[in-house]
Amino acid sequence: MAEITSAVPAIRRIGLATGGGDAPGLNAVIRAATLAALRRGWEVVGLQDCFEGLFDPQGTRMLDGAAVRGITHIGGTILGTQSGGDPFLQRVVDAGGVERTVDRIGDAVAGFRTLRLDALIVIGGDGTMRLTHRLAEHGVPVVGVPKTIDNDLEGTVVAFGFDTAVSVATEAIDRLHSTADAHRRVMVVEVMGRYAGWIALHAGVGGTADVILLPEIPFHWERVFEKVRERERSGKRFSIVVVAEGALPVDGERVVQATATAGRVEKLGGIGELVTGRIAEATGKEARCVVLGHLQRGGQPTALDRLLSLRFGAAAVRTVEAGLFDVMVALDPPDVVTVPLAQVMGRMKRVPLDSDTVCTARDLGICLGD
Repeated sequence: MAEITSAVPAIRRIGLATGGGDAPGLNAVIRAATLAALRRGWEVVGLQDCFEGLFDPQGTRMLDGAAVRGITHIGGTILGTQSGGDPFLQRVVDAGGVERTVDRIGDAVAGFRTLRLDALIVIGGDGTMRLTHRLAEHGVPVVGVPKTIDNDLEGTVVAFGFDTAVSVATEAIDRLHSTADAHRRVMVVEVMGRYAGWIALHAGVGGTADVILLPEIPFHWERVFEKVRERERSGKRFSIVVVAEGALPVDGERVVQATATAGRVEKLGGIGELVTGRIAEATGKEARCVVLGHLQRGGQPTALDRLLSLRFGAAAVRTVEAGLFDVMVALDPPDVVTVPLAQVMGRMKRVPLDSDTVCTARDLGICLGD
């Protein structure tokens, strides 16, 4: 699908929204986009809790230089976020007690007009980009900014938040080496990654793990057990296992804490404990599990994520100025480019099994379970 060129004669007022799971660097994008817009003489409206700001005019705030001062290094988002479900679909119960779903996309478009916005910059992952594209289909001039710590969004080499998540996971693995060695234990580290194992792979290789289990490679239990036994025979009395939350054995399914309901995706978690128990049972080794969870999302962004976020925010404003909409800014080193949202949404960027990093893991003797 071709980029949509706006017929809007002039930009005077834009909106900013952050959606999906939070990621380090969101505030840096907000700051860069705000300052770049102010330099052009535009007004900037921040939508609270992503698209909810379109339904409630009170759920907005004006952004000026003071509002974004000193936020580049701060995690989270000053605008709040929204994840899970489709905010454009509302479940209501009529007078007869019958439940039905109401499509609120028309109300969202009306809210955009009520706020007197000329364009909307939306920062988020795959789900948020899908919703952003839907607004574009209804005539709203939108520009997307890619955000995902999982790095599973198509169209960009990397999204901000990923480097910080990998750095946090790698430091945790580093710290576990000494305690695993001291107690001669197997330490299992569960990291985020529903369907793509980028964090597990990069942190596992960088942290010199012995086993890395990815969603892309269903694993054989015996291969994992044998790696632990092999290290024991060679006098290495401890092992480090890194497992993505979406990893699964060849004869099993993903471990979930809660199934999908009411438009919300299933909640993964528990594979780390399962792997820990099975290793202890099969090898006789003492094993412990550490689940990093939302530690990977919080805290200050790395320098790399800060720079990428600032570049994305400024590029999004330049894209609006150029009148290009229904697109997402993306990193195509060394440049920041634009790609059509239609080419991004609904496509999962998974770890290629022949990638250099996977080959490096194998050359280092890391067990991938296959």
